[in-house]
Amino acid sequence: MMSERSMILHTVQKGQHALVITHVDPDGDAIGSLTAVGIALKQMGIKATMVCDDAVPTRFSYLSMADAVRSQPDPMIAYDLLIAVDCGDESRMGNAYAHYPNPKPFIINIDHHVTNTHFGDLNLVLGTATSTTEILYGLFKEWELDISSGLASSLLTGLVTDTLGFRTDGVTAVTLHAAANLVDAGADLNKITMRALNVRAFKTIRMWQVGMTHMQIDGGLLWTSINNAERHALDFRGNSSQGLVNMLADVEEASMGAVLMEMDDGSVKVGLRCRPPFDVSEVAVSLGGGGHKLASGCTLDGPLEDAERLLVERCKAAIQRQGSE
Repeated sequence: MMSERSMILHTVQKGQHALVITHVDPDGDAIGSLTAVGIALKQMGIKATMVCDDAVPTRFSYLSMADAVRSQPDPMIAYDLLIAVDCGDESRMGNAYAHYPNPKPFIINIDHHVTNTHFGDLNLVLGTATSTTEILYGLFKEWELDISSGLASSLLTGLVTDTLGFRTDGVTAVTLHAAANLVDAGADLNKITMRALNVRAFKTIRMWQVGMTHMQIDGGLLWTSINNAERHALDFRGNSSQGLVNMLADVEEASMGAVLMEMDDGSVKVGLRCRPPFDVSEVAVSLGGGGHKLASGCTLDGPLEDAERLLVERCKAAIQRQGSE
């Protein structure tokens, strides 16, 4: 009987034109995974269209094929395969998937989120992996693909981003060996770390400033809320805190950190972070979201004040419960 990995290779090799999709508001693992699959498929002689609802962040413009990422599938192409990377569920693929006409192509789902819903026809979901690119690295090595410098850069970008520079819980010798091999293959660790983790747009820092002004701490939860008017005043169009939530979770007195951002449609995007032994995925899942134990998120209905009240209540209860276990 064929293994899941062998079945994925067999399915990919039969494909004529693949649609590769990553999640909305992409981070380094999303764009790294997207471009890595695009490069790999090109090497295999398979046509591919890389899609993400939101534009590739400028700090990842150094990646090969980043300039080929589209905001929607090509309506003139009949795709026979869809590869979803770094997406915990179907909704994370955004309009690129939601507006794709039925019948949908055969779906291969490759991801590392422990809350993944296994929505694919084939699923390679490893919750123990630090990033989706770590999974892809192992897969491509099994397929005996050439790890070119461009492919190595995409893969290492995901590793560096999702581990915050190899500092998160779950980093193992396997992760570090993969990173070393990718550096040997031509990936520039210094450049990737600087671009993926350190460089920020001025408007992002201004958003942090607003968020830090609103900070509150209670019951082990350090949180802040940014309303839609404040986002527009800063011309900040993103729907994530771009690292602010990580900063809150690193405060010594906090067990969990949270950032709530009000969107144009009145919904509220929530980012959650924590340090061991706490688990924010429990809170995120209870509110319809998902992610990892130490990094998760969800979307709540507005108004912002009600969403904030609900989130604070759930987080404080989880901190009290988890802290006593």
